[in-house]
Amino acid sequence: MKISGSTNLVGVIGDPVKHSLSPVILNAAFNKAKIDWVYAAFETPEDKLADAIKGIRALRISCLSVTMPHKSNICTLLDEVSESSKILEAVNCVVNDEGKLKGYNTDGDGFLDALSHDSGMDVADKKVLVVGAGGSARSIIYSLGKAGAGDVAVINRTKEKGFDAAKLAGPTGRHLEESEMPAFAAEADLVINATPIGMSHTEEKQKFPIEPNLLSKGQLAVDLIYHPISTPWLEELKKRGVEAHGGLSMLIFQAARAFKLWTGQQAPLVAMRKAALKKIQ
Repeated sequence: MKISGSTNLVGVIGDPVKHSLSPVILNAAFNKAKIDWVYAAFETPEDKLADAIKGIRALRISCLSVTMPHKSNICTLLDEVSESSKILEAVNCVVNDEGKLKGYNTDGDGFLDALSHDSGMDVADKKVLVVGAGGSARSIIYSLGKAGAGDVAVINRTKEKGFDAAKLAGPTGRHLEESEMPAFAAEADLVINATPIGMSHTEEKQKFPIEPNLLSKGQLAVDLIYHPISTPWLEELKKRGVEAHGGLSMLIFQAARAFKLWTGQQAPLVAMRKAALKKIQ
């Protein structure tokens, strides 16, 4: 990577961001595509977000990724946001279009891209269980609804958040009570863990988002966690013959959608995955 006076600066804002894989993935993409761009991480406290956006404008930084805790608060600081970002009240990608900052959300559709890539599944008419109702879960639930999923059930520790997230799927979305979950899980085509349970360096006492023995061969499970590459939950599911995938593909495919928005080019997915795996493993 050679940086010159004409190199285009892009980056990610969040707090913290030192752990972010985005610089690794997207710098690999720019290098492979032979684009004179460089991607950096800008650690931005919540009370400095407005100042950071002023800085983006002043320095004419071309594009931006947005991670926690700024995905929601940044919406009102932009000139324009996409329809999905309005509905989700969250932005994870910003394009600086000649001084006009436009916000997008690539998380949910990035998940569907990853799902198709890893398993070949089309979610149309499928029965889906989503465990969790945070930002990533909400984006996925919304995209599942748009893609025609037949039944999208959400279970979450905080019921109010679960009900709110389920609405994003439209008429096929619903919140499950704890007692209803085992029967639904056993019949689901797809089960998604969108909680931190199983993530490296967390203090979660609960080992699994849902018990692996509720699922069996013929079902598909996805854990949004990508570090570790395969969580204890996924390992147990594989022993039961369940097709199970981690969250690295979603990370890569949502970044690929951002890359396309920024550059107009298709992202070099193989180079992005290779760089991510080298960093994680």
